[in-house]
Amino acid sequence: MRMMRYALLLIFASLIGLPSTHAADITAGKEKAELCIGCHGENGISQMENVPSLAAQVDQFTQWQLIFFRAGTRKSEEMKPIVEQLDNNDIRNLGAYFASLQPPEKKPDDDPDLSAKGKQAAAGRRCASCHLDSYAGTKAVSRLAGQREDYLLKALRDYKSGVRAGGGMAAMAEVAYSLSEEEIVALAHYLAHL
Repeated sequence: MRMMRYALLLIFASLIGLPSTHAADITAGKEKAELCIGCHGENGISQMENVPSLAAQVDQFTQWQLIFFRAGTRKSEEMKPIVEQLDNNDIRNLGAYFASLQPPEKKPDDDPDLSAKGKQAAAGRRCASCHLDSYAGTKAVSRLAGQREDYLLKALRDYKSGVRAGGGMAAMAEVAYSLSEEEIVALAHYLAHL
């Protein structure tokens, strides 16, 4: 397991950490993103239940997730045939493309009391210390603001149960483990309406 993490770190360093012979190509990323539209939606805004929106997602976070899917450390039967078609330049370009898009429009909050509970849960778990006060994410930490509520519920439950783990996500498993189901529901609602 340690060797796999080391190999992933080397691959990722080759993608973003070391000087590249060429920078990310957003136009090429947009072309490659045609593979993604069926699930992640036009302009990266998902209309499909339990599928995340990728619009305005942090570049490095998107790259990491694609690397995890490609390496098999993050499992998804739907993603497996897609990532098998991606080389390192594709991953770099997709990260840049999705980061360049506008985030989903803010949704009206139909339950401000639930959002208040979610805000309290976020503060209690210090979520902003990694995801920023705006929950827009940074570096390899995901954007949560405006994400699909059903997807946030799924992700938090997967972290809590240990279904989703690996890489730098160990912190998320630790945070989610202590969340009650009520807190998970409130937190997902709050973040989806930011």
